[in-house]
Amino acid sequence: MAAFISVPRDLSKVKTKVFMNLTKRQLLCFGAGALIGVPLFFVLKSTGNISFAAMGMIVVMMPMFFLAMYEKDGQPLEVVAKHFYDSRFKRPKVRPYKTNNYYAAVMRQYQAEKEVERIVCNREKDSGSRSQAVRKEKEGA
Repeated sequence: MAAFISVPRDLSKVKTKVFMNLTKRQLLCFGAGALIGVPLFFVLKSTGNISFAAMGMIVVMMPMFFLAMYEKDGQPLEVVAKHFYDSRFKRPKVRPYKTNNYYAAVMRQYQAEKEVERIVCNREKDSGSRSQAVRKEKEGA
């Protein structure tokens, strides 16, 4: 009988295990959870209700467990939570998409040049009609 061992095809997803098949991140988070949860258990146990003490310890240790174990798309929980916070609260909900249309810019420039040309032509007509009126006055006088 042959024993088969599954070998992952993508080696970038393989994580280095440090102790008892746990990564450094998992060991650190579980250690921090135990450092907070176990003393809390003994403090709450002094009230007399062991079920209450156990539930309190579980509630306090659960966030550390999620920090150690949860991963979505290769990103740990704090990165996922930061992306969620940024998209939900930090950035604006409506992001209007504005483009810099080259054709519209050329048309605006064309309209501006046309307007300047119209103003210049009107001034020349006005100055031309004034000079003609001055000539007529000189000839009539």
